Amino acid sequence: MAGRSSRTLDTQILVAGGGPVGLAAAIEARLAGLDVIVVEPRLGPIDKACGEGLMPGAVPALARLGVHPRGFPLRGVDYRDDRRSATHRFADGDGLGGHGLGVRRTTLHAALHARAEELGTRFVQGRVETVEQDRAGDQSAGIRAAGIHADWLLAADGLHSHVAREVGLALPAPAARRRYGQRRHYRVEPWSDLIEVHWTRAGEIYVTPTADGMVGLALLARQGVHFDEALAAAPQLAARVKHAEPASELRGAGPFRQRTRARVAGRTMLLGDASGYVDALTGEGIRIGLEQARAAVA
Repeated sequence: MAGRSSRTLDTQILVAGGGPVGLAAAIEARLAGLDVIVVEPRLGPIDKACGEGLMPGAVPALARLGVHPRGFPLRGVDYRDDRRSATHRFADGDGLGGHGLGVRRTTLHAALHARAEELGTRFVQGRVETVEQDRAGDQSAGIRAAGIHADWLLAADGLHSHVAREVGLALPAPAARRRYGQRRHYRVEPWSDLIEVHWTRAGEIYVTPTADGMVGLALLARQGVHFDEALAAAPQLAARVKHAEPASELRGAGPFRQRTRARVAGRTMLLGDASGYVDALTGEGIRIGLEQARAAVA
């Protein structure tokens, strides 16, 4: 990269990936008094096709890091199809205040990034492409922008983790149950304080209220299912957003199910989606990632 020095940057913790889990790992490291560098190729808040519902356990876990994103309080989950529904309301003991939080992914990312910066995290724009680990257990991680030498590499570089492949931890994605996600927001006042999960013949649609008069619809379905086709299979939901203005472009991700043979190789640790992924149902992906970050730094 023009204008960059090729000198080696030394740090104790190198985090590959600046998404929510990578940023949480950086915050954990700084709170523990460790020097940390986050390597991430993208600038600004990182969006993702996901349900955007933080379960009650994730709310106090973020608060412990000093992160308090603005969102819509969630009081439970309502599962429904065209014949019946089943509702679970969060108990007071489920988390801070007994509620979850509907938070735009970009809002969550911005809050985590601001906290990491406040604590003195260093950021390098680039990508970890090679990992060289010597017999003593130290390792060098090569990025496009510069060379960085670190004591530990925490890889939080997502579903299709390059680091997991580089260190030999990735396994082929299973062919069965290859499902993909799609998400779009609508400008409409939330009609419930519950996450709704609509089961249809086309797939599952997760409805999450967020702040500022907005509702997010996330579809989890097999490859080839179109978002509008799946929405039409849930007529009551389709009627609620029929005249609402779309507030975001349709965004997709997947396939979601990923496997790894282990989560640790020497001084490299996989965190978040990079460590393997099973279809999420209860929105606990962020919660699990936060706990992984805490455990890895400890």
